[in-house]
Amino acid sequence: MKAKVSVLFYTRKSKTKSSSHAPIYMRITVNGARAEFSTGKIVEISKWHPVLTRIRGNSEEARVINNHLDILKSTVLEIENKFVINGETFDAEDIKNSLLGNNKEGRSLLPIFEDHNAKMEKLIGKEYALATLKNFRTCLKHLKSFLWKTYKKSDINLAKLQPSFLNDFDFYLRTEVQINNNAAVKHTKNLSKILKLCFKNGWIEKDIVQFYSGKFNEVTVNYLTESEIELIQNKEFSGDGLNLVKDIFLFSCYTGLAYIDIYNLTTGQISVGIDGNLWVITNRQKTGTSSNVPLLPRAKSIIDKYENHPFTSKSGKLLPVYTNQKVNEYLKTIADNCGINKKLTFHCARHTFATSVTLSNNVSIESVSKMLGHKSIKTTQHYAKILDKKVSEDMGNLTSILLQKQELQRKKIKKISS
Repeated sequence: MKAKVSVLFYTRKSKTKSSSHAPIYMRITVNGARAEFSTGKIVEISKWHPVLTRIRGNSEEARVINNHLDILKSTVLEIENKFVINGETFDAEDIKNSLLGNNKEGRSLLPIFEDHNAKMEKLIGKEYALATLKNFRTCLKHLKSFLWKTYKKSDINLAKLQPSFLNDFDFYLRTEVQINNNAAVKHTKNLSKILKLCFKNGWIEKDIVQFYSGKFNEVTVNYLTESEIELIQNKEFSGDGLNLVKDIFLFSCYTGLAYIDIYNLTTGQISVGIDGNLWVITNRQKTGTSSNVPLLPRAKSIIDKYENHPFTSKSGKLLPVYTNQKVNEYLKTIADNCGINKKLTFHCARHTFATSVTLSNNVSIESVSKMLGHKSIKTTQHYAKILDKKVSEDMGNLTSILLQKQELQRKKIKKISS
């Protein structure tokens, strides 16, 4: 339905300090809803024509002010046409804000989001990882689709954001985009960061982030047991590519380094640590935090194996590493050939280091957290939770020991009594 737009100019006597003069106000009405503001012009009340809504006469003052009012009305019609051509819904406040330009209430969401992403891009490698920027770009793309689908708008005025905005966005992601809970929460929390920025800068009056309550579901971590590590360790493949990927994967199992961090490793990042042994000294690309890991013998043997490899000799890289996509393709073949019925990805190696290689062998959670480069130990505690199986096994062994002791005690009492 076509919006009905009207413009009216009037004098507001209640706003004047003089009984003979009054400011001229503009009222924009769209489908019965109004938006009003001062034109910045003041007129002598006796010269104002309330029916024509213009100043009487042909004086210089009348020509200048009446021309200004005509321009304002024409601009309103231009703004209306722009909304109609773009297929956007609008109200009186939208026209008013467009007309007034860069006032506080006219600030829109998308330019702020785009500016945030532009600044983030300049900090890649310093404060942010490229993957983080990609996530925010994807979030912005979903936000644009959400605004058009929900409001028929290419952008939204910050003053129009309702407390339900984030929950509505989350619902849209789940139903229209059809992504899972954790992906929806991740994107909504990224948008929350932008809205938090708006609130802190005073661009919105209420912190609407507080009304969003989405939570991540705990993800089942995929990792290898010690016996499965050995299966891969002892398997020899006919192709050089499979053997190379096997070695790089095992190197991650014994260092906990992510794919991108191994890809970027250079020979200069192998140093003698405080204990006199060799360590990998690096910073995680994802978080920028330090990740210093003592080299286990098996990890050291993999480095030695590729020391004179043509790629490492020429590039200065520590290990020859294929693309992540190619590595994961080879890992699927490796899992099939080793009879491992798990989805084997490169990140599985990092999980394996945290569980089967370290925590299961009584390495403290604080040390594991530091080696993994986690910003918070809470992240590492997630791995400790999945080791409840080991706790169960340990308690099962304890139960057997106690039962054996009880049986011995029973036999001892029986022997004395007889």
